[in-house]
Amino acid sequence: MKNLLIFVGCLTVVFSLAGCQKKESPAPPAPAPSQPSANVALSEKPEESKPAVSASKEAEKLVPIPLTLPKPQFVGTPENITGVKNLEKPLGAPRPPFLAPEGTALISRGKPVTGSESEPILGSYAMITDGDKEANDGSLVELGPFTQWVQVDLEQEYEIYAIVFWQYHKTERVYYDVVVQVSSDPDFVTGVVTLFNNDDDNSSGLGVGKDKNFVGTAEGKLIDAKGTRARYVRIYSSGNNQNDMNHFIEIEVFGRSPR
Repeated sequence: MKNLLIFVGCLTVVFSLAGCQKKESPAPPAPAPSQPSANVALSEKPEESKPAVSASKEAEKLVPIPLTLPKPQFVGTPENITGVKNLEKPLGAPRPPFLAPEGTALISRGKPVTGSESEPILGSYAMITDGDKEANDGSLVELGPFTQWVQVDLEQEYEIYAIVFWQYHKTERVYYDVVVQVSSDPDFVTGVVTLFNNDDDNSSGLGVGKDKNFVGTAEGKLIDAKGTRARYVRIYSSGNNQNDMNHFIEIEVFGRSPR
């Protein structure tokens, strides 16, 4: 009897332990494919990378302006110029070619010229754009003393890149208060751009200039006009280191029609 009770007790313990074991939870179902948000269009795609675009414009091709120089003709021993302050030192070599955008051409040949005097003392205004740049006396246009000017009418507005002018260059000479201006107003009241000014005391009333005095040579004086748009070119002077007169031989303007 005692043995039977022990056997029954053991069976009870076995079944109790089996009931206490934790059943394994079934694996959760695989999540359904995510649906697009209601705020996102179905056709929307990730942003694609785009090639970089340069913000800078390709530089224009630059070429030498078609400038032809007269024959150098200093007569006698070059003078030692004294009494001229702020004088530009000689380059000591030929001036390098001046580069401007392709298509720049001589636009002043044969164009009308006027001046501060009704008629020059020597020569005629038409000689200033006739192409004769030589140092001969017959090529010279002479105006009186004090501040005088000559003006070229290009007859339409251009992009101006260079202005080259020749004064008396048979001997070394410095002209005072040289001012180079451009405008599309023939009276030079509005839209005036000053490209060169060596009048250091404003004696000509055009403003104080900081450019240097220079000796006139067969190369002429070249002014960088930087593509300024204008129709008229005016050049002033006020005597020279040898006398009070003002002289011009030729003015050449290089430019192109506005783009």
